[in-house]
Amino acid sequence: MELTGEHIFIRFLEDKDASALLDLQLRNSDFFQQYAPTFGADFYTLDSKQDYINHCAKQRLEDQQYTFGIFSKHDEQLIGDVTLARIARGALQRALLGYSLDQEYNGRGYATEAVSLAVEFAFRHLKLHRVEAGVMLTNIGSMRVLEKSGFHKEGIEQQGVKINGRWEDHQVFAILSNEN
Repeated sequence: MELTGEHIFIRFLEDKDASALLDLQLRNSDFFQQYAPTFGADFYTLDSKQDYINHCAKQRLEDQQYTFGIFSKHDEQLIGDVTLARIARGALQRALLGYSLDQEYNGRGYATEAVSLAVEFAFRHLKLHRVEAGVMLTNIGSMRVLEKSGFHKEGIEQQGVKINGRWEDHQVFAILSNEN
């Protein structure tokens, strides 16, 4: 499955992407670490990336999580990822959105394109009703991405995620299928 925007396309990560994923995460480790939980040393190995891609495929088959690589249309380089996680069915029909983008590509609208494509996938293909996202209060750029993608603010989740050893508050955003 490949979904295409103006400057990027997203597709499910494949075995052949393990090396590019490792390179992306190594190049951006300090940048990503500002907004992510602390990872162990084994996180930055080719084996861990291969295991992660295999885990993503398993989660997709079980309708629990859908992880896409974000690729530049210009050179097909892996420049980030976007994930629909914690898929809930039944009366909920929702997912939690997460994403990251190579620091070099920030500010060009690529994350907004990727988020919009993932939301379209959630509503059109998965038939979900709601997609949620949480953003650290200091991550203004990520908040803008969500707002430009049609998400609305819902409130503050207090101490919702442990980032770099500290419990951080997050702004909660959501978009509903009838808003897309």
